[in-house]
Amino acid sequence: MVMWLIIPLSIVAALGIVGYVMYRFVIYDSLCKKSVNETLKKYHIDKTQFQIIKEYYKIIGKNLPESEISKLEKHYRQHEPDQFLTMYDKIREETKSD
Repeated sequence: MVMWLIIPLSIVAALGIVGYVMYRFVIYDSLCKKSVNETLKKYHIDKTQFQIIKEYYKIIGKNLPESEISKLEKHYRQHEPDQFLTMYDKIREETKSD
């Protein structure tokens, strides 16, 4: 008698969890990436997020492996998107002074 209630609730709960995981790890990141790319395009910056991070850390004296740069790219994109403009400004200042 209770089975007709437990089975549909289990299915709905499983679908809800799968939907949340998809949003959190796929859709949210792609929306953040799109937003940052639009901001870079708005300010006529032709470099990618990866290139900005790589050049910035090279300027401050840290050579990071590509896997670490990818992790930083995702972190900055989701939690601190304004840092891309700050890093680009630092890169631009360094290239002007050279």
